[in-house]
Amino acid sequence: MPPACSSWIQDTSATSLSTKKRRILMTPSLYKASDIGKIYKPRPEFATLGMNNRTPKTAFEDKRKVGVLFVDGENDFINLDGGLPVPGAIEDSQRFLENFFYPNFGDITSVYASMDDHPLFSIFFYTWWRNRHGEAPGNNDFTAITYADIKSGAWKPIIDPLWSTEYVKKLEAQAKKPLMIWPLHCLQGTPGQALIPALSEALLYHSAARGSQLTRISKGMNPRTEHYGIFKAEIEDPKDVSTQLNTAVLDAIAKHDLIYVAGQAKSHCVLETMTQLVEYFGKTQPETIKKIRFLMDCTSSVKHPAIDFESIANIALDKMVQKGVVLVNSTDPIR
Repeated sequence: MPPACSSWIQDTSATSLSTKKRRILMTPSLYKASDIGKIYKPRPEFATLGMNNRTPKTAFEDKRKVGVLFVDGENDFINLDGGLPVPGAIEDSQRFLENFFYPNFGDITSVYASMDDHPLFSIFFYTWWRNRHGEAPGNNDFTAITYADIKSGAWKPIIDPLWSTEYVKKLEAQAKKPLMIWPLHCLQGTPGQALIPALSEALLYHSAARGSQLTRISKGMNPRTEHYGIFKAEIEDPKDVSTQLNTAVLDAIAKHDLIYVAGQAKSHCVLETMTQLVEYFGKTQPETIKKIRFLMDCTSSVKHPAIDFESIANIALDKMVQKGVVLVNSTDPIR
């Protein structure tokens, strides 16, 4: 029985091969680009293929440690029929898998995958709010609610009103932005909350081939706060330690020689994750910022009818570059 993908190249060295050859040699034959954006049961055969194509050394033996953070690669963000699809996310995911992840899987030591995990009644969903006429925000209206709106009675929280009012006030003061009411997405226990199958299969393959356990990071489970970045909520809830800065994961990531970041959406969860990385490392170990590689062609911004989120994200990224972050593309060699 022929192997489903080429066995690991040893003496020819993956670094000496073109991206196209690496992609052909290293991508499992079961993978198809057309699977990206589809919802189906991830195939366990990818784990079997990974076991059959184990690298000569496990990830724990890597001399150069390469970490990958994939932010919120869930059906609701990538599938066109998802609750909050990001334009361009399918193509981003294809480039990530075909140009970067599969060709370089033997060089990738660790993978961290974050996942939004929201209850139906959350402060950033329409279920939490009513206007002065008793009407909820529209599910797809991208309504922004300010502290002034609450004080004037334009919008009223129907759940936890004291906390909600103070939350919006703190959000504007600390995060310098209003509360956004998002379309329902990544609801707990729904297909939209799961990683897209094509990504899930790739992670199975890598984990089996490299003997490296995937680290999943759930966020957004607390209904009283927003949680864009992987490492902490926008406003910490004093009743919930999960909203506080996750220094354990940050410190584990810092042990890598290179740190690659991709996922959805560039303008929100990815950008806030980057911000948290740069802020934490800037205070504790500034040299680590120079290890961060941002995969520019593996992420896209939310499209808003009135706000240019893409420009906002790029301005923020430019400032991070000045601090040491390196912008790369999926076809660039790992270095």
